[in-house]
Amino acid sequence: MTQKLTILFDLDGTLVDTAPDLVLAHNYVMKKFGYSTKTEKEIKALVGMGAGTMMSKTIWNSAKNELKKIKEKNIKEQMVNEFIKFYGNNILVKSKLIKGAKEFLIWCKNNDISMGVCTNKQEHLANDLLKKIGISSFFEYVAGSNTFEYCKPDARHLTNVIEIMQGDVKKTIMIGDSEVDSLSAENASLPFILIEDGYTDKKSSQIFHNHIIKNFIGIEKIINEYI
Repeated sequence: MTQKLTILFDLDGTLVDTAPDLVLAHNYVMKKFGYSTKTEKEIKALVGMGAGTMMSKTIWNSAKNELKKIKEKNIKEQMVNEFIKFYGNNILVKSKLIKGAKEFLIWCKNNDISMGVCTNKQEHLANDLLKKIGISSFFEYVAGSNTFEYCKPDARHLTNVIEIMQGDVKKTIMIGDSEVDSLSAENASLPFILIEDGYTDKKSSQIFHNHIIKNFIGIEKIINEYI
């Protein structure tokens, strides 16, 4: 049965502050392959499009000449695989829920609101993190970067999840922290709530949004406008 409202959440930087553990995994791989490491601020700017893009941009910024070599693609694939392996084994070392997130999820469940996750993190990593941090039971469906043949900012990443959840596009909201999430929502014609100072190098004023919040404290007032 179609519920009165569906909310789709991004994961990294939206529900969970994963940057510390992503930095740990990223810099482990960079050191192993002889590249320079990055700060948490730099990593936050690269998270939105997934591990592959993160590694591509890192290699590009660290050693442009390496990209001219035939082995470039193989090196990137090795680094991505190494990153996913290390990160998967260290997925909840320092990561923590965004302030007010669990309380909001409880409120949504109590108000018969359907919830799903659309992330460019690989599906198994997303599910593992949600389970270990204690919020997996709130979500009816979790779609990662490898769930479909496309991922954010493709609108189908969102609309497919809505369909699977038997929701209504006209009664769905997207919550995220980056321009990737914003563009995804815009492409799917969904209202977008932006969490400011997210995992992006853009200022909040540069990212389209219908509403902006610092964290999940008090977000119920916004959601009530759509119920």
